[in-house]
Amino acid sequence: MIHHTVQIRVRYAETDKMGYVYYGNYASYLEVARVETFRAIGYSYKTLEDEGTMMPVSEYKIKYLKPAFYDDLLTVHVYIKNKPGVRIVFEYEIYNEQNTLLSVAETVLVFIKSSNGKPCLPPESFQKILNAYFEQQT
Repeated sequence: MIHHTVQIRVRYAETDKMGYVYYGNYASYLEVARVETFRAIGYSYKTLEDEGTMMPVSEYKIKYLKPAFYDDLLTVHVYIKNKPGVRIVFEYEIYNEQNTLLSVAETVLVFIKSSNGKPCLPPESFQKILNAYFEQQT
């Protein structure tokens, strides 16, 4: 399993008239968390793209439990619980500074070849990194 945490400070422009973080901004927070999780395990999205693989989002779901507000420091916990094949599933928990759970989310991304747009396995260089985290899984 891979677990990583990322902190994001809510900017004023990300809030709505009620002072809550606008719901559409959560997708950006999750993207930041995914990118930083890859970086933390030693493999960047840029490297993935340079090696000819893209990762479009195929599913996105989120449950909002409590609002986040301007200037909140959010902690996003990212989990990859199963070794990726053609698809990779990210699970998230977002907390505020009081350690209150604000939302839970999940995204599913698909590895595709840039050259033809068809689903594929992750590049071998990425699979080698993943193997260290998922040695027990077949």
